[in-house]
Amino acid sequence: MTGRENNGQTTTAVIRTIARELGVSESQVTATVNLLDEGNTVPFIARYRKEVTGGLDDAQLRTLETRLTYLRELEDRKATVLAAIEEQGKLTDGLRDLILGCETKARLEDLYLPFKSTRRTKATIAREAGLEPLVESLLGDCTTDPAELAASYITEGFDDAKAVLTGARAIVLEEISTDADLVGEVRERFYTTGAMTAGVVEGKQNSAEAQKYRDYFEFSEPFTALPSHRILALLRGESEGVLQLTLDPGEDAIYQGMIADARGLEPQGDAADKFRAECVRFGWRTKLQISSGVDVRMRLKEKADAGAVDVFARNLRDLLLAAPAGQRATLGLDPGYNHGVKCAAVDPTGKVLDTVVIYPHKPQNRWDQSVDILARICAKDGVDLMAVGNGTASRETEKLAREISEKVAAAIGQRPTPVVVSEAGASVYSASELAAEEFPDMDVSLRGAVSIARRLQDPLAELVKIDPKSIGVGQYQHDVNQVMLADSLDSVVEDAVNSVGVDVNTASAPLLCRVAGVTATLAENIVHHREANGAFTSRRQLKDVSRLGPKAFEQCAGFLRIHGATDPLDASAVHPEAYPLVRRITERTGVGVAELIGNTRVLSGLRPADFADETFGVPTVTDVLAELDKPGRDPRPEFRTAALAEGIEKISDLTPGMVLEGTVTNVAAFGAFVDVGVHQDGLVHVSAMAERRVNDPHEVVRTGQVVKVKVMEVDVERQRIGLSLRLTDEPGKPAQRSRGGKGGGRRDGQHGQGGHNRNGGRSRGGRQGGRGAAPAASGSMADALRRAGKI
Repeated sequence: MTGRENNGQTTTAVIRTIARELGVSESQVTATVNLLDEGNTVPFIARYRKEVTGGLDDAQLRTLETRLTYLRELEDRKATVLAAIEEQGKLTDGLRDLILGCETKARLEDLYLPFKSTRRTKATIAREAGLEPLVESLLGDCTTDPAELAASYITEGFDDAKAVLTGARAIVLEEISTDADLVGEVRERFYTTGAMTAGVVEGKQNSAEAQKYRDYFEFSEPFTALPSHRILALLRGESEGVLQLTLDPGEDAIYQGMIADARGLEPQGDAADKFRAECVRFGWRTKLQISSGVDVRMRLKEKADAGAVDVFARNLRDLLLAAPAGQRATLGLDPGYNHGVKCAAVDPTGKVLDTVVIYPHKPQNRWDQSVDILARICAKDGVDLMAVGNGTASRETEKLAREISEKVAAAIGQRPTPVVVSEAGASVYSASELAAEEFPDMDVSLRGAVSIARRLQDPLAELVKIDPKSIGVGQYQHDVNQVMLADSLDSVVEDAVNSVGVDVNTASAPLLCRVAGVTATLAENIVHHREANGAFTSRRQLKDVSRLGPKAFEQCAGFLRIHGATDPLDASAVHPEAYPLVRRITERTGVGVAELIGNTRVLSGLRPADFADETFGVPTVTDVLAELDKPGRDPRPEFRTAALAEGIEKISDLTPGMVLEGTVTNVAAFGAFVDVGVHQDGLVHVSAMAERRVNDPHEVVRTGQVVKVKVMEVDVERQRIGLSLRLTDEPGKPAQRSRGGKGGGRRDGQHGQGGHNRNGGRSRGGRQGGRGAAPAASGSMADALRRAGKI
């Protein structure tokens, strides 16, 4: 078989596998692979190549891209393994077929085990000493005492019969450990029937650091039932020296039976039965149990990483696509006590107008002076919104903002609206090289206030300046595979930016470099061109940017918007390549482009099929008509803020039964955290999210969403708040079983009510982005959840 023929077959196998996994046709996969290989980006393919891919969306395309990378790596590894075995002269047709048929890297490595070039092992030494004939005798119909047989094989390094039998056993053990089918079967059974057990390390049970893990002091759960967050909590508890984890495979006899059956080591009623039994027992205990345990740990970690990264990615997407307040003059306030409240006023475009540090809180208590200073700034700069960071002294500063609002309204009739804004990552941005370039003469602390103000105006444009991992909307983000996390979050940011589109004349370089086809260098070049030549007035001018060639233009043009351009299509998501299509539509309707845009009456009467041809299929025509109807439509929701209750500023102000408005700050696998304005997020457990059974909290809420919740339980000492989205729930009563089936299953040590501590740190037990494992629900709420089968 030639290399070219082999590559063709390999490509076909990869295509077939991906098509089966995605549930799409092989032709769709083939077309998409070709597009990716040509250098097209996922956002571009998803938006402008629907005819080619058969309408695959960005999520399917991302999955396809990931699997394509994995399967191509697998194909490359297959080629390496085949070459290595063939070089040894041991490659048979049957083995070749098995290797070519592998669908996982683990299976491929199992097959390669017997052929790997390894260091000299005990089995190697035994073979070199000529002990293989003894093994054949012992495993055959053995009528002679094994010790007598072994005596005739005594040689250098094997000085007595016992040593000889040990060498013979080593040969058998190596054959057991390199039997690909046996290794795979044992490993799979270990994972599918085994369980993780945990206990507290002796002497640690009463230590302070162990308390957040106390629900794992006597814990056991099947590997297949362990959710992502619980696996990560267990592994963290182990790494911190609090928990002792054990992988329980089940009955040893079952695995030993599998080994005996696979290798012909069953009792035969002869003299070598004891030798065979020892080989089976040692093969399980010293070989397959250890290797399977290592594999299960890796498998659980991969599962946990995938789950945690998925949660982080979905939360990040929700945050990036949160409703923008829009171009409104905004005052950003970064709260604090000793070091004051850092303030920055920005105009509707985000340009900094004024900065100041005020000291309204303890220990200075210059409240009236602070109100006067900010009221003057608000009146002078026409401030419409006040963005209050949600960190230390947030509620006190929000109270200050409300008083300022009243004073400004009385003076000029304009009432600035206070809005609490997440300040996650603001300090990271403030100290970054990017912030230093943007504000070289501004104090680091004031840069954070600017970021807070701008992220209210346009969360997406501001948050792209911050490393996604610093935004803090994930669970156990420091424990997961960092490469996987970074790749996933980069994809989320790219998809979010391109779904909204970017104004090329106002966008920063960090925002521009997230546009499909725009590298960091191109983004800088676009900014430099804009500064040197003035605002772009046409998409065609993008071709004048240094290093922005035809391919880059093709990828980015549809996502870059130019408002006020000569051609009104340049402000829409219609790609320049589809402008001829629009001209045809205008000719057919007799309506000019400017008059056609937004003309629902005319556009609604057009049939996409009437304009489809070999160049533009029905999907593209449909998208173009929709874009003409509502050009530049922003997919983000309408701006809305939570109305935090007056007088509710700390946990002790809460009482069960209160109904409050709050903002979802984080969505985890077991529930959602909600900021109700008391410096500490409360937890809405998944069992209290709806009248129906909820499998995934993301089905109900998203990060940044404003919700109404009922306070179910307050634990001031442990800083925990239990909330419910079911406003008919009554505190102190057992939670009703949600409709649609039984809940939860085993006890869940992660149904915690710990959250982000608004007073400058993580609460004990912490929210999932923090360093502590989320503790179990406590008191009556925990009892109710257990009775309802949720823990």
